[in-house]
Amino acid sequence: IAFSSYTDLAGQQQVYDLLGREVAQVNASLPEAQRIRKFLLLYKELDADDGELTRTRKVRRSVISERYGPLIEALYSGVDTAHLDAEVTFEDGRKGRVKADMRIQAVDAGSADIRKAS
Repeated sequence: IAFSSYTDLAGQQQVYDLLGREVAQVNASLPEAQRIRKFLLLYKELDADDGELTRTRKVRRSVISERYGPLIEALYSGVDTAHLDAEVTFEDGRKGRVKADMRIQAVDAGSADIRKAS
């Protein structure tokens, strides 16, 4: 898959399709209540400079909940896109805002059952 940046890669249909197949494969080994039903790809990796991770790469759940709360809520609703408006810190220390509509991908429940049966 050709890409110029993480943001470009995360927005490609091929990536969503690939991850959808991987999630369906994992779902096949999980009880129904634990299966992933929807996912989305963030426009960037979680970063310690943005306060999303500790320096030892542990997720700061309170920051994630606050910053990406609307995305999390959208995953549990019936929508197929979610709007994000977040502040980011660039590598050179500058700050900026990212506004984006992000696609929510439903995982085909039938494909998990098919893989489990085979």
